[in-house]
Amino acid sequence: MSKEEHSADKFPPPPPEGVPGMPSPEDVHHVVRSFFGVLAAHTLGAAVRLGIIDTIGDGEMTSDEVASACDTHPEATKRLLRAMAGLVLLEETEAGAFRVAPAGTLLYSGRPGSMASVVRLFTDPLTVRSWEDLTASVRTGEAAFPKHFGKSYFEYLEGDPQRAKEFNASMSEASHAAAEMLPHHFDFSAFGTVVDVGGGDGTLLASILRQNPELKGVLFDTSNGLAQAEEALGRSNVADRCTVTDGDFFSEVPRGGRLYILKAVLHDWDDERCLTILRNVREAVPDDGRLLVIEGVLPPRVDPQLRGAYLSDLNMLVNHGGKERTAEDFRVLFEKAGFDAPSISPLPLPGEIALIESAPTRS
Repeated sequence: MSKEEHSADKFPPPPPEGVPGMPSPEDVHHVVRSFFGVLAAHTLGAAVRLGIIDTIGDGEMTSDEVASACDTHPEATKRLLRAMAGLVLLEETEAGAFRVAPAGTLLYSGRPGSMASVVRLFTDPLTVRSWEDLTASVRTGEAAFPKHFGKSYFEYLEGDPQRAKEFNASMSEASHAAAEMLPHHFDFSAFGTVVDVGGGDGTLLASILRQNPELKGVLFDTSNGLAQAEEALGRSNVADRCTVTDGDFFSEVPRGGRLYILKAVLHDWDDERCLTILRNVREAVPDDGRLLVIEGVLPPRVDPQLRGAYLSDLNMLVNHGGKERTAEDFRVLFEKAGFDAPSISPLPLPGEIALIESAPTRS
């Protein structure tokens, strides 16, 4: 087989331009970029796990210097750095020398706005393995995760403290932008006590309490979910105004609050389990209280600009059996659980994140 024939087998030649109904060369490139996406994701994952961005820091290093500092193979390291430059995470300033590009600064660990923990989570075999069975999940409508790991995702985390810690870190990282923004888009001052249901390490609640010094808070999650809560609340100097309570929101949630928050909780679960959570909140919230759900809201028709939201929807399917929802989906759930039809206010964040607010339905 000639070189030309081999290349033709690998990537079909672009169709002639201008033919009605035929894909354009850009369409071909789009498909190629899409199926190469999994390779790009693992490139980011390797960079985070090896500490490439942290090693280069704010300066400039040769590939050999990076390899020495990271204890990696010099030639393979150079190839990884070139791929990162191709993904605009690094810049090659001269042959074999690299510095961090603006997009790459998002992979610094521990810095405000970092996405390193999220990248680590989404490239972990624990997340990726189920995607290999997306076809089966689409056929059955069921999560693939239990097939590979013998239990549900969150049951697995209960038995793996290190993975649970990494999951908590990624959730905290993903909450930072909303945590800083939320107090400027919602008036918490009238509620007295706020209960954050499934609130993890308290990143969101700590920000609310810090910016509303008259409030008290209740942070509620499993013992694993709360493992880093003391540290997070302490950093924000709000621990004295926050009660930390462990439990299972499928059984009950703490009483005593006037505002109950669920951030990025409902999309982890199917409708039936969401109804259980919401009904338990309805049991706890007083008639003059409020429910505030913070989550992505899919538009009624597909918007290609929200590609990440639809991929997140599939991730919920294969790993959790959950789903992303439209405004109508939320209305149906809320009304079945004993809440009024919600009002929805978008937040200026990626992924159509919105404030979904409702009051208990009064009989």
